[in-house]
Amino acid sequence: MSDTRGGALPPLVEPADELTKDEVARYSRHLIIPDVGVEGQKRLKNAKVLVIGAGGLGSPALLYLAAAGVGTLGTIDFDVVDESNLQRQIIHGQSDIGKPKSQSAKESIAEVNPFVNVVVHSEHLSNDNALDIFRDYDLILDGTDNFATRYLVNDAAVILGKPYVWGSIFRFEGQVSVFWEDAPDGRGLNYRDLYPEPPPPGMVPSCAEGGVLGVLCASIGSIMVNEAIKLITGIGEPLLGRLISYDALEMRYREVKIRKDPETPKITELIDYDSFCGVVSDEASAAAADATITPDELKAMFDAGKDFQLIDVREPHEYEIVKIEGAKLIPKDRILSGEALSELPQDKPIVLHCKSGARSAEALAALHQAGFSDATHLGGGVLAWANQVDPSLPTY
Repeated sequence: MSDTRGGALPPLVEPADELTKDEVARYSRHLIIPDVGVEGQKRLKNAKVLVIGAGGLGSPALLYLAAAGVGTLGTIDFDVVDESNLQRQIIHGQSDIGKPKSQSAKESIAEVNPFVNVVVHSEHLSNDNALDIFRDYDLILDGTDNFATRYLVNDAAVILGKPYVWGSIFRFEGQVSVFWEDAPDGRGLNYRDLYPEPPPPGMVPSCAEGGVLGVLCASIGSIMVNEAIKLITGIGEPLLGRLISYDALEMRYREVKIRKDPETPKITELIDYDSFCGVVSDEASAAAADATITPDELKAMFDAGKDFQLIDVREPHEYEIVKIEGAKLIPKDRILSGEALSELPQDKPIVLHCKSGARSAEALAALHQAGFSDATHLGGGVLAWANQVDPSLPTY
């Protein structure tokens, strides 16, 4: 077991040489806090922080890091701004729709604090670039929403000896912690000490599938920035060895202690994270390999008047948002449990669909195993149908 003593850590960053007159005026409310002061603000000025994702958590994190006076901010995001982002990703605005998120974020940061140097990484974080990108930063904030990227961030940070602040959100709940394998005083641990293995594919819905209360991003993102400031300046007790869980509905914070797991393997190289996390299960991949139809093929089946049953495996609240005319709603879990098999027709072909194709592939594997050998599923789900066949339908 590691030493679980709390308390402040040594400051992560050396102070800059000076603050200009304009910087003193801008940061005056920090400077008059004794624990921060001129010395702490100089450390913030000298700090280089990378925020992974300019989305739900990245938006408040980037804005508050910039406002706090972090001298160099890196942002990595290969996505573009979509209208569905604006419910929570407050670094972007209506005029940014269609713009690369990293570029939109840089422009917003310049409005908040022109003294911040913003480094834009408009690319997908991968094994090929993670180490090179991380190397230039003192601290990393990880607000990504998938397990493959979380393990990649963790392992790259461990290899380089970098600390990072991790946050996660889903519906009304969020979590935050700090991981640093090389932390002083025997306090080191990493994400694999908390989650040695990823959950089975499809077990934990993404925010795109399950939703997230927009304002939750601000709550969790601000905690992440608070931790970053404490690490950079060496004040307070960081969340190293502690996980904070926040329930917005109950308005309750809970704390869980995290200890170094002696069984956690030493991380020496980056691995295939998509394979490790199984974006979809092997069974689903095999089932979908020869049983996936395109939106155009589904439309042709409708147009030809073919007798088949279209099954929507999403949740009822998703079905209310948008549906393909003629689809019958049977949520995926009822199919996987076997409960709904008796409701499926034996005398006609079955086509499954979900939002984007992952859940319907899992349900497809279960149907094939149950003897519905000619069942197929819609590649790309209802989103692909709306984009390619019926643009009048809303997307989410």
